[in-house]
Amino acid sequence: MIAISFSPILVRYSHAPVSVQGMWRMLFTLVVMLPFGRSQLGSVRRIARRDWLLLLAAGFFLALHFLLWMASLDYTSIASSTIILSLEPVFVMFGAYFVFKDRTNKWALLGMALALVGAVCVGSGDSGVSADAIRGDVLSLLGTLAVAVNMLIAKRILTRVSSYLYSMIVFAVTGLCFAAYNVALGYPMFGYAGREWLVFALLAIVPTVFGHMIFNWLLSYVKAATVSMTVLAEPVGASILGMLIFREMITGFQLIGGAAVILGLILYMRFEHAAPAPQIESPIAADRTAG
Repeated sequence: MIAISFSPILVRYSHAPVSVQGMWRMLFTLVVMLPFGRSQLGSVRRIARRDWLLLLAAGFFLALHFLLWMASLDYTSIASSTIILSLEPVFVMFGAYFVFKDRTNKWALLGMALALVGAVCVGSGDSGVSADAIRGDVLSLLGTLAVAVNMLIAKRILTRVSSYLYSMIVFAVTGLCFAAYNVALGYPMFGYAGREWLVFALLAIVPTVFGHMIFNWLLSYVKAATVSMTVLAEPVGASILGMLIFREMITGFQLIGGAAVILGLILYMRFEHAAPAPQIESPIAADRTAG
């Protein structure tokens, strides 16, 4: 939750096109990950054709999420963009209900509602309405739908593929999608200042390795809606960082909303286990047993 709060801050720091940021973010992430799981790369040959299709779809939707959501930060405030992103658990919860038959405890639902209300309060500081702000909000909403689809695909395929291998393949596909997009639109992929390369590297290490990769690992053990609930902390952390770094001031009302988000998260994660989830053997544990 702390790591993903830095994502909009780092995106704002860069002057490169968001698709270039996304491409190097993925490629640098792969470089960081490679030394820690090379022994698993041989398992690529055992991935079924249907799973390859799911992996390609997951990479595409992750690229679409990054492209749309990162672009939204050019038009609307950090608080407004991240509050819309916090709708992800709602989309994931409904999707998981229809796809996996996951059920959620009523107290956990109350926690989700409280966190969402708090997130709305956090995003309320962006009260000005303009064509650019609306465009940014729509981009953020579409990006949220894309990452919810990515999360649901990940939940399904992680029953058969280890989280490390899943992350490596999906991040590679995402990077290739960005590369193709950059070539098609003629965006330069090299020749940036040292400051930009530092931002690209930090985007890979902080919100991707310590954010998305950990989320992928957790999906082997808990519900997709539980993992996606963590994004509700992003409006709080990102708004505070935006205030300190970019002077996007927050109000007392937003501070109250931040407290509601944290309380809602605690309530949700305390009670969501009351609703039994399908037991899924961790692919990592399975690999160890087979070995």
